[in-house]
Amino acid sequence: MRLEAKIIFLFILSALFLPLVSVVAEDLASQCAIISESTSGCPNLSSADCKVLLQKCSDYYDQQTSQLAQDITKTSQQKNTLSTQISGLKKKIQGLEAQISQSTVKAKGLSYQIEDTKSSIDKTSLKIGDSQKEIITILRAIYEEDKKSSFIVLLEGDLSDFFSNLARLESLNSKISDLLESTKDLQYYLQGQKVKMDGEVDQLQKTIALQASQKQENEKNKKTQEQYLKLTETQYQLQLQNKQEIEKKAAKIKAMLFQVVGISKAPTFGEALEIAKSAATLVGIRPAFLLAIISQESAIGRNVGQCYMTDPSTGNGVKISTGASIIRVMKPTRDVPPFLSITRALGRDPYKTPVSCWITDYRGGIPYGWGGAMGPAQFIPSTWNLFAARLKAVLGKAADPWAIKDSFTASGMYLADLGAIAQTTSKESSAASRYYGGSSAYARSVLNRASCIQSFMDSGTMSTYCENLIF
Repeated sequence: MRLEAKIIFLFILSALFLPLVSVVAEDLASQCAIISESTSGCPNLSSADCKVLLQKCSDYYDQQTSQLAQDITKTSQQKNTLSTQISGLKKKIQGLEAQISQSTVKAKGLSYQIEDTKSSIDKTSLKIGDSQKEIITILRAIYEEDKKSSFIVLLEGDLSDFFSNLARLESLNSKISDLLESTKDLQYYLQGQKVKMDGEVDQLQKTIALQASQKQENEKNKKTQEQYLKLTETQYQLQLQNKQEIEKKAAKIKAMLFQVVGISKAPTFGEALEIAKSAATLVGIRPAFLLAIISQESAIGRNVGQCYMTDPSTGNGVKISTGASIIRVMKPTRDVPPFLSITRALGRDPYKTPVSCWITDYRGGIPYGWGGAMGPAQFIPSTWNLFAARLKAVLGKAADPWAIKDSFTASGMYLADLGAIAQTTSKESSAASRYYGGSSAYARSVLNRASCIQSFMDSGTMSTYCENLIF
């Protein structure tokens, strides 16, 4: 096939395939939305097909939740950036306001100084005028004295008086001329100062105008950023709302999935993890810790008991695999009556329902402890009854110790009551120890399993050590 033909073929194929992918995605979204709003599960589908579809919907909503979480983080960062920018603009505006006020005060001060200088210039001009008049008068007197003939000077008096008067006039004229020069110098200085201050006022006014323009621009930018922040906040709230709606749909889908899983067989690790997430979230403990307890107790539902209780009066029974007699399968005074009540209410044969065997333990030559634990969470009957009412309120039905979802939820409630709700290592260790009756070795094993499960939840991978431990 020629290159051009291949390109055309691939183009046609992609044009046909991409819309099909889009339609399939939209169809899955529609199906999942319908199921999440349904009260009848998966109508017209077999249990197996329903389980497959529910798992697809669960994965789909997990992807949607993850994407929305990323979008929310991005929007939150945008909000923080905009808030920081707005805060910076507010500070700039405040700084410019302070500078404008300072420049305005300086301009007013210079205006007052200019007025004072102008007044001084006017007074100095008057002084100059007066001095000039005095000089004119003196010069005229000197001129008149110079015009007199010697005969007239002799007739008017002593010749020495004439010269003395003339010298006085000359001296007075010199002093007034000096005063005039100094007054003119003062006038020039004052005029120079006025010109300088006029220039400073003009520069200040230009500065004020520039600062006012910058303030106006910053206020405009601040208003724009505030509008963006408002839009971003709206987007953020919408994303949160969408995430909450998706999470509600996901929770309902997973609840349906858990019901489908039922008690017919032990769940896969993936199914058990989803059940643990749902139950743990419901009671407020870590999913990894809850699943670690179930893993420790029953290998995640693969081992729910190897014995039958056959004698209610003694609590003795038999080994399921061999039929051999086993003592102390169930404590007759404490656990047999509630066990009979629980099994019969569920339609189970109490003498053909698996429970845990007695772990051989003699202390001082006397047998210690009992078996009789039920289901994946390994509750003894008397303890299970303590949670029956709470479980019914949550599950909407009578709880079944052998049902996966019911047993996980009961275990989660018990662990939360024992302190695991704090989600700290010390509290979880204490809760695990008390769950088993006070064993620190049991608690260490549970925490090791929880660490492996948490690592898988965080990274999607599990070490060989963890695989051997969990599986």
